[in-house]
Amino acid sequence: MVELTIPAAVASAAREFGDAEALAEPDGVRLSYRELHERVGEVARALICDGIGPGDRVAVWCPNTAAWVLAALGALSAGATLVPVSTRFTGHEALDVISRSGARALVVDDAFLATDRLAALRAAAAAPDAGGSLAGLALVVRVGGGDDWTRLIERSVATPAPAAAARAGLVRGEDVSDILFTSGTTGRSKGAMSNHRSSLSVARAWACHGGLTAADRYLVVNPFFHSFGFKAGILACLVSGATMVPLPVFDAAAAMRVIETERITVLPGAPTIYQTILDHPGRRRFDLSSLRLAVTGAANVPAVLVERMRRELGFDVVLTAYGLTEAVVATMCGTGDALETVARSCGRATAGFEVRIAETGEILLRGPNMMLGYLDDPAATREAVDPNGWLHTGDVGTLDTAGYLTITDRLKDMYICGGFNVYPAEVEQVLARLDGVAEAAVVGVPDDRLGEVGKAYIVTRAGRALDETTVLGFCRDRLANYKVPRQVEFCDALPRNPSGKVLKRVLRNEP
Repeated sequence: MVELTIPAAVASAAREFGDAEALAEPDGVRLSYRELHERVGEVARALICDGIGPGDRVAVWCPNTAAWVLAALGALSAGATLVPVSTRFTGHEALDVISRSGARALVVDDAFLATDRLAALRAAAAAPDAGGSLAGLALVVRVGGGDDWTRLIERSVATPAPAAAARAGLVRGEDVSDILFTSGTTGRSKGAMSNHRSSLSVARAWACHGGLTAADRYLVVNPFFHSFGFKAGILACLVSGATMVPLPVFDAAAAMRVIETERITVLPGAPTIYQTILDHPGRRRFDLSSLRLAVTGAANVPAVLVERMRRELGFDVVLTAYGLTEAVVATMCGTGDALETVARSCGRATAGFEVRIAETGEILLRGPNMMLGYLDDPAATREAVDPNGWLHTGDVGTLDTAGYLTITDRLKDMYICGGFNVYPAEVEQVLARLDGVAEAAVVGVPDDRLGEVGKAYIVTRAGRALDETTVLGFCRDRLANYKVPRQVEFCDALPRNPSGKVLKRVLRNEP
Protein backbone atom coordinates (compact mmCIF):
# COMPACT_ATOMS: atom_id res chain seq x y z
CA MET A 1 0.00 0.00 0.00
CA VAL A 2 1.28 3.45 -0.94
CA GLU A 3 0.85 5.75 2.04
CA LEU A 4 -0.57 9.18 1.24
CA THR A 5 0.37 11.03 4.44
CA ILE A 6 3.64 11.48 6.27
CA PRO A 7 2.26 10.19 9.62
CA ALA A 8 1.07 7.05 7.82
CA ALA A 9 4.50 6.69 6.19
CA VAL A 10 6.20 6.84 9.62
CA ALA A 11 3.91 4.07 10.91
CA SER A 12 4.39 2.01 7.75
CA ALA A 13 8.20 2.28 8.00
CA ALA A 14 8.05 1.01 11.60
CA ARG A 15 6.08 -2.04 10.48
CA GLU A 16 8.19 -2.76 7.40
CA PHE A 17 11.71 -1.97 8.64
CA GLY A 18 11.27 -2.56 12.40
CA ASP A 19 14.64 -2.78 14.15
CA ALA A 20 16.66 -1.54 11.17
CA GLU A 21 18.48 1.69 11.97
CA ALA A 22 16.48 4.73 10.90
CA LEU A 23 18.51 7.58 12.37
CA ALA A 24 22.17 7.63 13.33
CA GLU A 25 23.70 10.81 14.67
CA PRO A 26 27.47 10.20 14.47
CA ASP A 27 27.95 11.28 18.10
CA GLY A 28 24.42 11.19 19.43
CA VAL A 29 20.96 9.68 19.07
CA ARG A 30 20.48 6.35 17.29
CA LEU A 31 16.99 5.05 16.61
CA SER A 32 15.51 2.07 14.82
CA TYR A 33 12.44 2.63 12.65
CA ARG A 34 10.28 1.21 15.42
CA GLU A 35 11.85 3.56 17.95
CA LEU A 36 11.54 6.49 15.55
CA HIS A 37 7.80 5.86 15.32
CA GLU A 38 7.54 5.76 19.12
CA ARG A 39 9.53 8.96 19.62
CA VAL A 40 7.59 10.79 16.91
CA GLY A 41 4.40 9.70 18.66
CA GLU A 42 5.67 11.16 21.94
CA VAL A 43 6.31 14.53 20.31
CA ALA A 44 2.88 14.48 18.67
CA ARG A 45 1.17 13.67 21.98
CA ALA A 46 3.07 16.47 23.72
CA LEU A 47 2.12 19.01 21.05
CA ILE A 48 -1.51 17.94 21.24
CA CYS A 49 -1.34 18.39 25.02
CA ASP A 50 -0.04 21.93 24.45
CA GLY A 51 -2.98 22.79 22.21
CA ILE A 52 -1.46 22.34 18.77
CA GLY A 53 -4.27 21.33 16.46
CA PRO A 54 -4.91 20.40 12.84
CA GLY A 55 -3.71 23.08 10.44
CA ASP A 56 -1.66 24.95 13.04
CA ARG A 57 1.84 25.91 11.86
CA VAL A 58 4.90 24.67 13.74
CA ALA A 59 8.20 26.37 12.91
CA VAL A 60 11.46 24.44 13.33
CA TRP A 61 14.67 26.48 13.51
CA CYS A 62 17.37 23.88 14.07
CA PRO A 63 20.31 22.30 12.26
CA ASN A 64 20.38 18.74 10.89
CA THR A 65 19.88 16.79 14.10
CA ALA A 66 17.59 14.15 15.56
CA ALA A 67 15.65 16.98 17.22
CA TRP A 68 14.73 18.42 13.81
CA VAL A 69 13.51 15.05 12.57
CA LEU A 70 11.44 14.33 15.67
CA ALA A 71 10.00 17.85 15.90
CA ALA A 72 9.03 17.92 12.24
CA LEU A 73 7.51 14.44 12.04
CA GLY A 74 5.87 14.92 15.45
CA ALA A 75 4.23 18.15 14.31
CA LEU A 76 2.96 16.52 11.12
CA SER A 77 1.61 13.57 13.12
CA ALA A 78 -0.30 16.02 15.31
CA GLY A 79 -1.99 17.33 12.17
CA ALA A 80 0.04 20.54 12.06
CA THR A 81 1.84 22.11 9.11
CA LEU A 82 5.64 22.28 9.17
CA VAL A 83 7.44 25.60 8.63
CA PRO A 84 11.20 25.01 8.35
CA VAL A 85 13.39 28.05 9.13
CA SER A 86 16.87 28.44 7.69
CA THR A 87 19.69 28.20 10.23
CA ARG A 88 21.44 30.87 8.16
CA PHE A 89 18.73 33.40 8.95
CA THR A 90 19.29 36.35 11.22
CA GLY A 91 16.74 37.11 13.91
CA HIS A 92 15.02 39.61 11.59
CA GLU A 93 14.77 37.11 8.71
CA ALA A 94 13.44 34.38 11.01
CA LEU A 95 10.92 36.79 12.50
CA ASP A 96 9.61 37.55 9.02
CA VAL A 97 9.02 33.87 8.21
CA ILE A 98 7.61 32.92 11.63
CA SER A 99 5.29 35.92 11.69
CA ARG A 100 4.06 35.63 8.10
CA SER A 101 3.41 31.91 8.45
CA GLY A 102 1.30 32.47 11.55
CA ALA A 103 3.25 29.85 13.47
CA ARG A 104 1.74 28.85 16.82
CA ALA A 105 4.76 26.87 17.98
CA LEU A 106 8.52 27.19 17.55
CA VAL A 107 11.19 24.57 18.14
CA VAL A 108 14.55 26.33 18.19
CA ASP A 109 18.17 25.32 18.80
CA ASP A 110 19.43 28.35 20.70
CA ALA A 111 22.99 27.08 21.09
CA PHE A 112 23.95 25.94 17.57
CA LEU A 113 27.26 27.48 16.47
CA ALA A 114 27.28 29.50 19.71
CA THR A 115 24.39 31.63 18.48
CA ASP A 116 21.41 32.30 20.75
CA ARG A 117 18.77 32.30 18.02
CA LEU A 118 15.87 32.77 20.42
CA ALA A 119 17.47 35.89 21.88
CA ALA A 120 18.10 37.22 18.37
CA LEU A 121 14.50 36.53 17.42
CA ARG A 122 13.12 38.31 20.47
CA ALA A 123 15.45 41.26 19.90
CA ALA A 124 14.23 41.55 16.32
CA ALA A 125 10.61 41.50 17.48
CA ALA A 126 11.34 44.23 20.03
CA ALA A 127 13.11 46.50 17.53
CA PRO A 128 11.37 49.73 16.48
CA ASP A 129 11.46 48.60 12.85
CA ALA A 130 10.31 45.04 13.60
CA GLY A 131 9.06 43.32 10.47
CA GLY A 132 6.72 41.02 12.34
CA SER A 133 5.43 39.87 15.70
CA LEU A 134 5.77 36.85 17.97
CA ALA A 135 2.34 37.41 19.47
CA GLY A 136 0.93 34.34 17.72
CA LEU A 137 3.44 31.95 19.28
CA ALA A 138 1.74 29.90 22.00
CA LEU A 139 4.66 27.50 22.52
CA VAL A 140 8.43 27.88 22.31
CA VAL A 141 10.66 24.84 22.86
CA ARG A 142 14.43 25.22 23.09
CA VAL A 143 16.53 22.17 22.21
CA GLY A 144 20.04 23.60 22.47
CA GLY A 145 20.15 24.38 26.15
CA GLY A 146 18.04 23.94 29.26
CA ASP A 147 15.45 21.24 29.68
CA ASP A 148 12.61 22.52 27.48
CA TRP A 149 12.70 19.42 25.27
CA THR A 150 12.66 17.05 28.24
CA ARG A 151 9.69 18.87 29.76
CA LEU A 152 7.89 18.78 26.41
CA ILE A 153 8.25 15.00 26.17
CA GLU A 154 7.15 14.58 29.78
CA ARG A 155 3.86 16.28 28.89
CA SER A 156 3.15 13.61 26.29
CA VAL A 157 1.64 11.35 29.00
CA ALA A 158 -1.32 13.73 29.22
CA THR A 159 -2.47 12.64 25.75
CA PRO A 160 -3.50 8.98 25.44
CA ALA A 161 -1.77 7.13 22.62
CA PRO A 162 -5.09 6.16 20.94
CA ALA A 163 -6.10 9.85 20.81
CA ALA A 164 -2.81 10.75 19.12
CA ALA A 165 -3.20 7.86 16.66
CA ALA A 166 -6.70 9.08 15.87
CA ARG A 167 -5.35 12.58 15.23
CA ALA A 168 -2.70 11.22 12.86
CA GLY A 169 -5.39 9.19 11.11
CA LEU A 170 -7.39 12.34 10.39
CA VAL A 171 -4.57 13.78 8.27
CA ARG A 172 -5.37 13.57 4.56
CA GLY A 173 -3.08 13.44 1.55
CA GLU A 174 -4.35 16.79 0.27
CA ASP A 175 -3.69 18.59 3.58
CA VAL A 176 -0.84 21.10 3.55
CA SER A 177 2.22 19.35 4.96
CA ASP A 178 4.79 22.12 4.76
CA ILE A 179 5.48 25.71 3.83
CA LEU A 180 9.00 26.07 2.47
CA PHE A 181 10.15 29.63 2.06
CA THR A 182 12.23 30.33 -1.02
CA SER A 183 15.75 31.62 -0.54
CA GLY A 184 14.77 35.17 -1.43
CA THR A 185 17.56 35.61 -3.97
CA THR A 186 15.40 37.90 -6.09
CA GLY A 187 13.49 39.68 -3.37
CA ARG A 188 11.35 38.85 -0.36
CA SER A 189 11.03 35.12 0.19
CA LYS A 190 7.77 33.39 -0.69
CA GLY A 191 6.22 30.44 1.14
CA ALA A 192 5.66 27.53 -1.24
CA MET A 193 2.94 25.23 0.09
CA SER A 194 2.91 21.48 -0.56
CA ASN A 195 0.60 18.69 0.56
CA HIS A 196 1.40 15.30 2.08
CA ARG A 197 0.67 13.33 -1.07
CA SER A 198 2.99 15.34 -3.32
CA SER A 199 5.76 15.52 -0.71
CA LEU A 200 5.82 11.72 -0.45
CA SER A 201 5.46 11.28 -4.19
CA VAL A 202 8.57 13.28 -5.02
CA ALA A 203 10.46 11.50 -2.21
CA ARG A 204 9.53 8.12 -3.70
CA ALA A 205 10.53 9.23 -7.18
CA TRP A 206 13.91 10.43 -5.93
CA ALA A 207 14.50 7.22 -3.98
CA CYS A 208 13.46 5.07 -6.93
CA HIS A 209 15.75 6.80 -9.43
CA GLY A 210 18.66 6.52 -7.03
CA GLY A 211 17.91 2.89 -6.24
CA LEU A 212 17.70 3.70 -2.52
CA THR A 213 17.12 0.65 -0.31
CA ALA A 214 17.18 -0.36 3.35
CA ALA A 215 20.82 -1.35 2.89
CA ASP A 216 21.83 2.27 2.25
CA ARG A 217 23.30 4.70 4.73
CA TYR A 218 22.57 8.26 3.64
CA LEU A 219 24.73 11.16 4.83
CA VAL A 220 22.37 14.13 4.80
CA VAL A 221 24.48 17.25 4.38
CA ASN A 222 21.74 19.21 2.63
CA PRO A 223 19.92 21.35 5.21
CA PHE A 224 16.70 19.85 6.51
CA PHE A 225 15.08 23.28 6.16
CA HIS A 226 15.54 22.96 2.38
CA SER A 227 13.44 20.67 0.15
CA PHE A 228 16.56 18.70 -0.83
CA GLY A 229 17.30 17.84 2.80
CA PHE A 230 13.69 17.31 3.93
CA LYS A 231 11.98 15.63 0.99
CA ALA A 232 14.91 14.08 -0.88
CA GLY A 233 16.53 13.38 2.49
CA ILE A 234 14.32 12.54 5.47
CA LEU A 235 11.27 11.50 3.47
CA ALA A 236 13.32 9.56 0.90
CA CYS A 237 14.83 7.51 3.73
CA LEU A 238 11.42 7.04 5.33
CA VAL A 239 9.90 5.49 2.20
CA SER A 240 12.93 3.33 1.36
CA GLY A 241 14.15 2.20 4.78
CA ALA A 242 17.59 3.75 4.33
CA THR A 243 19.44 5.03 7.40
CA MET A 244 19.63 8.81 7.65
CA VAL A 245 22.89 10.13 9.08
CA PRO A 246 22.51 13.89 9.64
CA LEU A 247 25.45 16.29 9.49
CA PRO A 248 24.72 19.66 11.18
CA VAL A 249 27.57 21.57 9.52
CA PHE A 250 29.47 20.58 6.41
CA ASP A 251 33.20 20.30 6.84
CA ALA A 252 35.08 18.17 4.33
CA ALA A 253 37.29 16.42 6.89
CA ALA A 254 34.36 15.81 9.27
CA ALA A 255 32.22 14.50 6.41
CA MET A 256 34.93 12.10 5.24
CA ARG A 257 35.42 10.87 8.78
CA VAL A 258 31.69 10.08 9.03
CA ILE A 259 31.71 8.41 5.61
CA GLU A 260 34.47 6.13 6.87
CA THR A 261 33.09 5.33 10.33
CA GLU A 262 29.41 5.05 9.35
CA ARG A 263 30.12 3.31 6.02
CA ILE A 264 28.07 5.85 4.11
CA THR A 265 26.77 4.70 0.73
CA VAL A 266 24.72 7.70 -0.40
CA LEU A 267 26.00 11.28 -0.46
CA PRO A 268 23.85 13.79 -2.35
CA GLY A 269 24.74 17.48 -2.35
CA ALA A 270 25.45 20.66 -4.25
CA PRO A 271 28.45 20.58 -6.62
CA THR A 272 30.56 22.56 -4.16
CA ILE A 273 30.32 19.68 -1.63
CA TYR A 274 32.12 17.27 -3.94
CA GLN A 275 34.57 19.89 -5.16
CA THR A 276 35.61 20.62 -1.58
CA ILE A 277 36.13 16.92 -0.83
CA LEU A 278 38.06 16.36 -4.05
CA ASP A 279 40.42 19.23 -3.30
CA HIS A 280 40.94 18.46 0.39
CA PRO A 281 44.64 17.78 1.03
CA GLY A 282 43.87 14.95 3.47
CA ARG A 283 41.36 13.09 1.31
CA ARG A 284 43.52 10.03 0.77
CA ARG A 285 43.78 9.42 4.52
CA PHE A 286 40.11 8.43 4.64
CA ASP A 287 38.44 5.23 3.46
CA LEU A 288 35.64 6.38 1.17
CA SER A 289 35.19 3.02 -0.54
CA SER A 290 31.65 2.51 0.79
CA LEU A 291 30.28 5.35 -1.38
CA ARG A 292 28.06 4.19 -4.24
CA LEU A 293 25.61 6.99 -5.10
CA ALA A 294 25.95 10.73 -5.57
CA VAL A 295 23.12 12.99 -6.69
CA THR A 296 23.84 16.60 -7.47
CA GLY A 297 22.17 19.55 -9.09
CA ALA A 298 21.95 23.37 -9.04
CA ALA A 299 21.89 25.62 -12.09
CA ASN A 300 25.15 24.40 -13.54
CA VAL A 301 27.11 21.21 -12.86
CA PRO A 302 30.48 21.14 -14.64
CA ALA A 303 30.85 17.97 -16.69
CA VAL A 304 34.44 17.64 -15.52
CA LEU A 305 33.21 17.46 -11.92
CA VAL A 306 30.98 14.47 -12.71
CA GLU A 307 33.96 12.76 -14.32
CA ARG A 308 36.21 13.38 -11.29
CA MET A 309 33.55 12.16 -8.86
CA ARG A 310 33.44 8.81 -10.64
CA ARG A 311 37.18 8.54 -11.14
CA GLU A 312 38.61 9.98 -7.91
CA LEU A 313 35.89 9.46 -5.28
CA GLY A 314 34.89 6.02 -6.50
CA PHE A 315 31.13 6.55 -6.83
CA ASP A 316 29.52 3.71 -8.75
CA VAL A 317 26.71 6.02 -9.78
CA VAL A 318 26.64 9.80 -10.18
CA LEU A 319 23.26 11.28 -11.06
CA THR A 320 22.16 14.80 -11.81
CA ALA A 321 18.70 16.17 -11.11
CA TYR A 322 16.73 19.37 -11.48
CA GLY A 323 14.17 20.86 -9.18
CA LEU A 324 13.25 23.92 -7.18
CA THR A 325 11.30 24.70 -4.03
CA GLU A 326 8.07 24.88 -6.01
CA ALA A 327 8.60 21.47 -7.64
CA VAL A 328 11.30 19.72 -5.54
CA VAL A 329 12.35 17.06 -8.08
CA ALA A 330 11.18 17.61 -11.65
CA THR A 331 13.78 15.74 -13.70
CA MET A 332 16.41 13.18 -12.77
CA CYS A 333 18.84 10.82 -14.40
CA GLY A 334 18.56 7.11 -13.75
CA THR A 335 21.15 4.56 -12.67
CA GLY A 336 21.19 3.13 -16.20
CA ASP A 337 22.06 6.41 -17.92
CA ALA A 338 25.46 6.67 -19.57
CA LEU A 339 28.12 8.89 -18.01
CA GLU A 340 28.03 11.30 -20.94
CA THR A 341 24.25 11.68 -20.51
CA VAL A 342 24.63 12.43 -16.80
CA ALA A 343 27.45 14.89 -17.51
CA ARG A 344 25.49 16.90 -20.07
CA SER A 345 21.95 16.76 -18.70
CA CYS A 346 19.86 16.60 -15.55
CA GLY A 347 17.68 13.74 -16.67
CA ARG A 348 14.12 13.27 -17.83
CA ALA A 349 10.81 14.22 -16.26
CA THR A 350 9.93 12.33 -13.10
CA ALA A 351 7.36 12.37 -10.29
CA GLY A 352 4.53 12.99 -12.75
CA PHE A 353 5.98 16.19 -14.18
CA GLU A 354 5.71 17.43 -17.74
CA VAL A 355 8.53 19.60 -19.08
CA ARG A 356 8.52 21.93 -22.04
CA ILE A 357 10.58 24.84 -23.31
CA ALA A 358 8.90 28.20 -24.01
CA GLU A 359 9.79 30.36 -27.02
CA THR A 360 12.03 32.41 -24.74
CA GLY A 361 13.95 29.26 -23.81
CA GLU A 362 12.45 29.21 -20.32
CA ILE A 363 11.80 25.83 -18.71
CA LEU A 364 8.14 25.25 -17.87
CA LEU A 365 6.89 22.52 -15.55
CA ARG A 366 3.45 21.05 -14.92
CA GLY A 367 2.28 18.13 -12.84
CA PRO A 368 0.42 16.83 -9.78
CA ASN A 369 3.42 17.29 -7.47
CA MET A 370 3.85 21.00 -7.97
CA MET A 371 3.33 23.42 -5.10
CA LEU A 372 -0.21 24.39 -4.17
CA GLY A 373 0.73 28.06 -4.39
CA TYR A 374 2.50 30.75 -2.38
CA LEU A 375 1.22 31.43 1.13
CA ASP A 376 -1.11 34.46 1.22
CA ASP A 377 0.23 35.69 -2.13
CA PRO A 378 -2.17 34.99 -4.98
CA ALA A 379 -0.51 37.62 -7.18
CA ALA A 380 2.89 35.92 -6.95
CA THR A 381 1.22 32.55 -7.52
CA ARG A 382 -0.45 33.82 -10.72
CA GLU A 383 2.86 35.26 -11.88
CA ALA A 384 4.63 31.92 -11.35
CA VAL A 385 1.89 29.57 -12.60
CA ASP A 386 0.06 30.45 -15.81
CA PRO A 387 -3.66 29.72 -16.47
CA ASN A 388 -2.73 26.40 -18.11
CA GLY A 389 -0.96 25.20 -14.98
CA TRP A 390 2.62 25.66 -16.21
CA LEU A 391 5.17 26.79 -13.63
CA HIS A 392 7.55 29.37 -15.07
CA THR A 393 10.86 28.44 -13.50
CA GLY A 394 13.06 31.34 -14.62
CA ASP A 395 15.61 28.78 -15.83
CA VAL A 396 16.66 28.44 -19.47
CA GLY A 397 17.24 25.04 -21.00
CA THR A 398 16.88 22.61 -23.89
CA LEU A 399 15.20 19.23 -24.33
CA ASP A 400 16.70 16.60 -26.61
CA THR A 401 14.66 14.11 -28.65
CA ALA A 402 14.79 11.58 -25.80
CA GLY A 403 13.39 14.11 -23.31
CA TYR A 404 16.60 14.82 -21.42
CA LEU A 405 16.77 18.34 -20.03
CA THR A 406 19.91 20.46 -20.11
CA ILE A 407 20.02 23.63 -18.03
CA THR A 408 21.53 26.53 -19.95
CA ASP A 409 21.23 29.25 -17.34
CA ARG A 410 18.88 31.58 -15.51
CA LEU A 411 16.88 33.96 -17.70
CA LYS A 412 18.00 36.86 -15.56
CA ASP A 413 21.67 35.80 -15.74
CA MET A 414 21.90 35.95 -19.53
CA TYR A 415 23.57 39.11 -20.82
CA ILE A 416 23.96 40.65 -24.28
CA CYS A 417 27.47 41.43 -25.49
CA GLY A 418 27.65 43.38 -28.75
CA GLY A 419 24.19 42.16 -29.76
CA PHE A 420 24.88 38.47 -28.97
CA ASN A 421 23.25 36.51 -26.14
CA VAL A 422 25.76 35.08 -23.69
CA TYR A 423 24.78 32.34 -21.24
CA PRO A 424 27.25 32.37 -18.31
CA ALA A 425 26.79 28.64 -17.68
CA GLU A 426 28.47 27.86 -21.00
CA VAL A 427 31.47 29.99 -20.08
CA GLU A 428 31.58 28.44 -16.59
CA GLN A 429 31.69 24.94 -18.09
CA VAL A 430 34.81 25.95 -20.03
CA LEU A 431 36.45 27.57 -17.01
CA ALA A 432 35.83 24.42 -14.96
CA ARG A 433 38.22 22.56 -17.27
CA LEU A 434 41.11 24.93 -16.64
CA ASP A 435 43.60 23.22 -14.34
CA GLY A 436 43.68 25.11 -11.06
CA VAL A 437 40.05 26.33 -11.12
CA ALA A 438 37.96 25.04 -8.22
CA GLU A 439 34.86 27.11 -8.92
CA ALA A 440 33.88 29.83 -11.37
CA ALA A 441 30.95 32.19 -11.82
CA VAL A 442 30.41 34.62 -14.68
CA VAL A 443 28.15 37.69 -14.70
CA GLY A 444 27.49 40.47 -17.15
CA VAL A 445 28.75 43.94 -16.25
CA PRO A 446 28.10 47.27 -18.03
CA ASP A 447 30.38 48.28 -20.90
CA ASP A 448 30.22 51.58 -22.81
CA ARG A 449 30.97 50.03 -26.20
CA LEU A 450 29.42 46.54 -26.09
CA GLY A 451 26.57 47.13 -23.65
CA GLU A 452 27.64 44.30 -21.37
CA VAL A 453 30.72 42.12 -21.09
CA GLY A 454 31.54 39.11 -18.98
CA LYS A 455 33.31 39.20 -15.65
CA ALA A 456 34.59 35.93 -14.22
CA TYR A 457 34.93 35.28 -10.50
CA ILE A 458 37.29 32.39 -9.84
CA VAL A 459 38.15 30.34 -6.76
CA THR A 460 41.46 28.56 -7.30
CA ARG A 461 42.27 25.08 -6.07
CA ALA A 462 44.47 24.79 -3.02
CA GLY A 463 48.14 25.20 -3.86
CA ARG A 464 47.45 26.40 -7.41
CA ALA A 465 48.14 29.85 -8.83
CA LEU A 466 46.41 31.44 -11.82
CA ASP A 467 46.46 34.88 -13.37
CA GLU A 468 44.09 36.80 -15.61
CA THR A 469 46.20 36.31 -18.72
CA THR A 470 46.12 32.53 -18.37
CA VAL A 471 42.38 32.46 -17.75
CA LEU A 472 41.48 34.69 -20.70
CA GLY A 473 43.87 32.88 -23.03
CA PHE A 474 42.26 29.56 -22.11
CA CYS A 475 38.82 30.99 -22.89
CA ARG A 476 39.88 32.51 -26.22
CA ASP A 477 40.98 29.10 -27.42
CA ARG A 478 37.60 27.58 -26.66
CA LEU A 479 34.95 30.29 -26.97
CA ALA A 480 33.72 32.78 -29.53
CA ASN A 481 35.13 36.22 -28.85
CA TYR A 482 31.87 37.70 -27.57
CA LYS A 483 31.67 34.94 -24.94
CA VAL A 484 35.18 35.50 -23.57
CA PRO A 485 35.11 37.41 -20.24
CA ARG A 486 36.82 40.79 -20.29
CA GLN A 487 37.57 40.82 -16.56
CA VAL A 488 38.72 38.24 -14.03
CA GLU A 489 38.57 38.52 -10.26
CA PHE A 490 40.01 35.89 -7.94
CA CYS A 491 38.20 35.30 -4.64
CA ASP A 492 38.30 32.92 -1.68
CA ALA A 493 34.69 31.74 -2.06
CA LEU A 494 31.54 32.40 -4.06
CA PRO A 495 28.41 33.66 -2.28
CA ARG A 496 25.75 30.96 -2.18
CA ASN A 497 22.24 30.40 -0.94
CA PRO A 498 21.43 27.40 1.32
CA SER A 499 20.83 25.10 -1.66
CA GLY A 500 24.30 25.79 -3.02
CA LYS A 501 23.33 28.08 -5.89
CA VAL A 502 25.68 30.98 -6.54
CA LEU A 503 24.13 34.35 -5.70
CA LYS A 504 24.84 36.17 -8.96
CA ARG A 505 23.09 39.31 -7.74
CA VAL A 506 25.70 39.62 -4.97
CA LEU A 507 28.47 39.38 -7.56
CA ARG A 508 26.71 42.03 -9.63
CA ASN A 509 26.38 44.13 -6.47
CA GLU A 510 22.65 44.36 -6.89
CA PRO A 511 20.49 45.39 -3.91
